[in-house]
Order: sequence, then C-alpha cells, then structure tokens
Amino acid sequence: MSNIKSSILLLLFGVIFLTGCNGNEVNLKDGDTYLTEEMDEVISDYIIQKYSSINSNIEKHFEVHRIYGTSESNGVLSVYMWSYYGGFNKSTGLESRAGHSLPAVIQLREKDNKYSVVKYIEPQDGNLYQSSLKKMFPEKYLRIIHEDSGSREDLQSKMDEKVKQWLEMCE
Repeated sequence: MSNIKSSILLLLFGVIFLTGCNGNEVNLKDGDTYLTEEMDEVISDYIIQKYSSINSNIEKHFEVHRIYGTSESNGVLSVYMWSYYGGFNKSTGLESRAGHSLPAVIQLREKDNKYSVVKYIEPQDGNLYQSSLKKMFPEKYLRIIHEDSGSREDLQSKMDEKVKQWLEMCE
C-alpha cells in the first residue's frame, strides 16, 4: 500500500512540476507582430541611452534588433531579442566606432498609454555566458539564438540603412 501511495505522490509531483515548467512557455508569442512602433522606439532609445554615456567620442548612436518573441506576466511584457548597437562618426562613415551585438531581454510596462523599461538583461561574459542565457530565455529561443548566432546580415543591413540616412542628412 505504501508503494502505491509513494507512486501516486511521485506521479502527482511530476505532473505539478511539468505543468509549472510548461506554464512559462504557454504565453509565448513568437515574432514581433505584438510589438508596436512605439515599443520598438522605447527599446532602441533605452539601449542607446544606456551606452551613449559610455561612448562619449561618438557623434551618433543607433540600435536595431531582431525580436524572437514576447511573453506577458502581471502587466510586464518581456521581449526576447538580439540587439545590435553601434556608435558612428561622420568621418568614418559606415564603420562603427563602438558597439555590441548580443542577445538580450527587455521588460516593458505600459502606464498612461506610454511604455517604459522596467528591466534590461544581457548575458554575462565568459564561463557564465551559457548559463545566464538559459536563465534569460525560454528553451525554444535558445535554440534559435544558437542556430543563427553567426548570421546577423539582416541586422547589419538595418544598421547600414540607418547610418546611410544619417550621413545623407549631414551632407
């Protein structure tokens, strides 16, 4: 009889555990279709502001991103993305003077029809990189990050377009 109770308890805990794990991914929405233009701007503006103070000898800062997906919990929207930030000078044209390209999670909250950043997370460096990614991203997005980690042509094209427009305005 105690073996049956133990088995039932073990099964019950297993079901609860698996349900809890799956609950995090149930509300995932793939892609960027759920983000507005305003949300995109808030994301880019936040990252530019965060890094522009570090890179003071830069004339213009830009950020572009690829959205893997979003999830919402308690009024906070988590955006899973790859961010490419660059700082440029007129004299060097399309050659970035500072920047980074990395996976990130940014959390947004809406208040009075305006979005603000609640939290911004980047992976840790070195030996902690992989484990920090696992804490930041749902499993399905981790696979995508690893699959296309060497391929950022689309982000480079978006960045080049923004820089070219800026350079043309400066002429």
